[in-house]
Amino acid sequence: MAKALIVFDSRSGTTTKIADLIAQGIRRKDVEARVLNALQIRKAEDLQGYDAYVFGSPTYHGDMLQGMKTFLFLASGVDLTGKVGGSFGAFGWSGEAPDRIYDTMKHICKMRMLASPLRLKSALLPNDQAAALDYGEQIAGRVLGD
Repeated sequence: MAKALIVFDSRSGTTTKIADLIAQGIRRKDVEARVLNALQIRKAEDLQGYDAYVFGSPTYHGDMLQGMKTFLFLASGVDLTGKVGGSFGAFGWSGEAPDRIYDTMKHICKMRMLASPLRLKSALLPNDQAAALDYGEQIAGRVLGD
C-alpha cells in the first residue's frame, strides 16, 4: 500500500486540524497517511519509506514556525528526489509559510509538487475543510498515478 507522511508545526491547533483533514483526503483514495508534529521527527530515518510528503506550518510574523524550519533543514539532507509533495498552512493576514515550504520542497529537495500550496484561514469553515480534503485526494491521486 502507498504511504504518505504529513508533517506540521502549529501554534493554535488550526494547522493540526488542516493536517488531519489532508490525511482524511489521502485515506479516501486508499493511501495510508501518517500525521506527525515536526518536533517528533528527530532523525533522517524517520522520513524513510513514504511515497508522498506534505509539510505545513502557519504563517507567524511573515514566516513559518521555527519547528518547521528545523525540520526542513533535516529533510533537505534526505533524498526525497522525485517523491510527491505538497505544502499547506493556516494564516491570518499574509500566508507566506506554505509558499516557502513549497519552494524548499521543490527546489532543494527536488520533489514532484502539486501545482500550488494550500493556504487556509480556518479548518472550521466548510469550504476550507473541503479544500483540505481535496488537497489530500490530489496528493493520493498523484501517488497512484491518477
